[in-house]
This record gives sequence, C-alpha cells and structure tokens, in this order.
Amino acid sequence: MPRGVRKTPLQKLEEELKEVQESIKQYKDCLITLGEREKDIQDKIKLEQFKEVSTILDEHEMSIMDLKELLVSSKTEAQAE
Repeated sequence: MPRGVRKTPLQKLEEELKEVQESIKQYKDCLITLGEREKDIQDKIKLEQFKEVSTILDEHEMSIMDLKELLVSSKTEAQAE
C-alpha cells in the first residue's frame, strides 16, 4: 500500500523555509508586544515615582513651585562653588 509521493529535497527545503519564516514572524510579533509592555511598565514606574514625590511635598507642606525654587537655588549654589 503506497504511502504517498516522496518529497524532493527542494520541497523539503521550501517547507523548512516556510516554517522558519513563520517562526520569525511569531518572534517579531512577540517583540512588539513585549516592547509595548515595557513602555507601559516604565510609564507606571514614573507615575509611582511622581506619587512618591507628591506625598513628600504634601508631608512638608510644599508646592511644586517650592520644589522648583529649591532645586534651582541648590543648582546655582553648586555652580558657584
């Protein structure tokens, strides 16, 4: 009972190439998804850092402008030295 037509070396290589190309596409899609997750996580980290700064400002009864003035004056003092 015949099992079917045997594949030629060219057909085998073409199938292998197709499989490799499909794998490459899957990896590229995965990289895109991971890149999006990375950016999202970085944004969340920044937000949490801003929340921490805001909490510290509230604890010291300071405004953003107070912080800005403090940073500018300390930078000016550091440059004068």
